[in-house]
Amino acid sequence: MTDSAPLDVDLALLGGGGAASLLLAALDRHGVRGLRIAIVDPVRRRGQDRTWAFWGHPDTDLDPLLSASWRQVEVTTAARRRVLDLTPLRYAMLRSGPVYDRATDAERRLDATRIVAPAETVRDDGDRVRVGTGDGRTVRAGWVLDSRPRPPARAGRTTWLQHFRGWWLEADRPVFDPARAVLMDFRTPQPPRGVSFGYVLPVSDRYALVEYTEFSPDLLTDAGYDAALSGYRDLLGLDPAGLRVREVENGVIPMTDAPFPPRPTPRVVRLGTAGGATRPSTGFTFSAMYRQADQVARALAAGRPPVPAPAYPRRHRWMDAVALRALDRGGVGGPDFFDRLFDRNPAERVLRFLDGATTPAEEVAIMNSTRLVPMIAATAGDAVHRVRDRLRPTRPAPAIPPAVLGSAPTVRRGGPPSGEDEVRAR
Repeated sequence: MTDSAPLDVDLALLGGGGAASLLLAALDRHGVRGLRIAIVDPVRRRGQDRTWAFWGHPDTDLDPLLSASWRQVEVTTAARRRVLDLTPLRYAMLRSGPVYDRATDAERRLDATRIVAPAETVRDDGDRVRVGTGDGRTVRAGWVLDSRPRPPARAGRTTWLQHFRGWWLEADRPVFDPARAVLMDFRTPQPPRGVSFGYVLPVSDRYALVEYTEFSPDLLTDAGYDAALSGYRDLLGLDPAGLRVREVENGVIPMTDAPFPPRPTPRVVRLGTAGGATRPSTGFTFSAMYRQADQVARALAAGRPPVPAPAYPRRHRWMDAVALRALDRGGVGGPDFFDRLFDRNPAERVLRFLDGATTPAEEVAIMNSTRLVPMIAATAGDAVHRVRDRLRPTRPAPAIPPAVLGSAPTVRRGGPPSGEDEVRAR
């Protein structure tokens, strides 16, 4: 195929990771048929290259794909250990392999055309979108759904990263509680500027993902992640002599109030992190990514444009900006901030808030549970900076580590960690 003979389709999907895979499954689930669909991605996604963790109601179409789920989670600080009942929600873990397999089946039923090459150019004339691929082909589409990681439109007022390393540990004897996950364990040494915590996602009493996470402006060295994880393993009382590291996961997720335009041109719609699905205050992405896929599929099934609703309400984006600023300037400490949220609100309310699903009245209760003086100061500072942003030229987006912008996902099987990064949506 040459540029003089473009492939004409109704819908082109750019990228083939989690967002595109969920979208393909949603299109199939909602019975979308008769559309000409092309998928443009240089990689055929298979196997376990990442893990998603999220909360939601049970008995969804995702249930058969889950590795594990928990009705109870722990949030631990140096002062206390709190066990939270999430009813009616549950916390769940989903590995990528079953998601990719489902997407492959959906792709076949949708009779989609796959082009194993990168999308190098995207030109929207308002009527059709021309996509030039790395192998010299051209796709002409009515709509483009672009899930490739993209930088923000401009610099944010606060830019942090959620970065982490996890070990899939297999033990010689029962050492994990499969009925309960550790959501946040703040007993880890706290960085000078930022927040750190560990968590444990057990699949069985002998197998679990044990992870060290930081919210901070800068990445650690490879040795730094290893040391932090070894320290957390020891804090949990796990004997390294009775453990084997079966896989290693590394990840980097942007945490910023910088804007990610979900619709950069009339017929190009962005999904996933590039479409604003990552929650700036926590880095969680999966639930919003799943909602986007479902909304797009429902729209297409009804003959409407494939444009999802904003990933989070505007007021939530403002609250995230204030919270990030308060954490970044040291007005509130991370462990204290999250401890107070869970201490003064039902766990189900906090989790729905983090998913952008609470009412304004509930959000007032959430805000009242934080330390008001530093949050008021952060609110005032954010307002001043918003005014300055309107009065001066747009600042370019800051440099973001390549892992955040979509380097190949990496899960290492066995052996010591390698330091390679993956983008993993929580």
